[in-house]
Amino acid sequence: MNHFPRQGVGEPGEPAPGNSRPRLLDTVREAVRVRHYSRRTEKAYVRWIRQFVKFHHMRHPRDMGQKEVTAFLTHLAVVRKVSASTQNQALSALVFMYRHVLGHELPWLDDLVRAKRRRKIPVVLSRGETQRVLAQLDGDNLLVASLLYGSGLRLLEALRLRIKDVDLERLELQVRDGKGGKDRITVLPEALVRPLRDQIQRSLKQHAADLARGTGSVAVPRALEAKYPRVAWEPGWQWVFPATRHYFHRESGRRRRHHLHESVVQRAVHTAVRLAGITKPASCHTFRHSFATHLLESGYDIRTIQELLGHKNVATTMIYTHVLNRGGRGVKSPLDMK
Repeated sequence: MNHFPRQGVGEPGEPAPGNSRPRLLDTVREAVRVRHYSRRTEKAYVRWIRQFVKFHHMRHPRDMGQKEVTAFLTHLAVVRKVSASTQNQALSALVFMYRHVLGHELPWLDDLVRAKRRRKIPVVLSRGETQRVLAQLDGDNLLVASLLYGSGLRLLEALRLRIKDVDLERLELQVRDGKGGKDRITVLPEALVRPLRDQIQRSLKQHAADLARGTGSVAVPRALEAKYPRVAWEPGWQWVFPATRHYFHRESGRRRRHHLHESVVQRAVHTAVRLAGITKPASCHTFRHSFATHLLESGYDIRTIQELLGHKNVATTMIYTHVLNRGGRGVKSPLDMK
């Protein structure tokens, strides 16, 4: 049995006889939601805390400390050989648990050393390579990939677009709750106005059919739904790229429609890159890198590109100055000098 013991660590839905305290993982979920972290962050934190407890033979975290945390992180790096970013995510989960769930403001939490991530130069496609890849796509996959390249969106930012966030008149896209919980405005290519208008009409038509069947709701921010109970059914809040099927939402007891799953687009782009004869390890995120690099090549300033990408620090955006299509660091080789 993979159940946690009765001292309040276990999985939700597994009652602990004689123990009325909330389970640890339930409390973690609640603490994450109160702070409006993303659903993915919640799942990741719960997964790492569960692994931490299992690694130490089901001991409760309140009975452990710096030695056990260090041993777990070392195991991840040395035995499991996880990346620096993965190890840091595990550390963030444990720090969150001790501080915000167990209420332990322990000085050693600040002394834990985070693994240093290797700084990698991003993969960038040339303009010609980008068009070759896009030519291998069609339907929703083509439109999503075009938004990644034409607007500099991350994949989930494109898939989570709501109808109300698309301004076809002002040629703007509102990116809500992007990475780091930030909102921003980015450019909408004129070339995508007609395809997006058609896509929105298809989404609204599907929404009308859902309403006729007694469904038609989508996930919306909790605080908003508490204030406006019918907001989940409003047309403006529907996904621009809805999924083909519904799913059952346990908390509300309703059947909802999710947005198109990211794996659908990822598989299509992977196939398109291969069919286009591209040997670079390109992915959906490569379109975003190419967006930034091609804007730099066209003479746009780094601050403008920073805002469009939603980077907190301009130093993050500066990485694209190293991949401009002008040779290493923009230097002309002496072999080419006459």
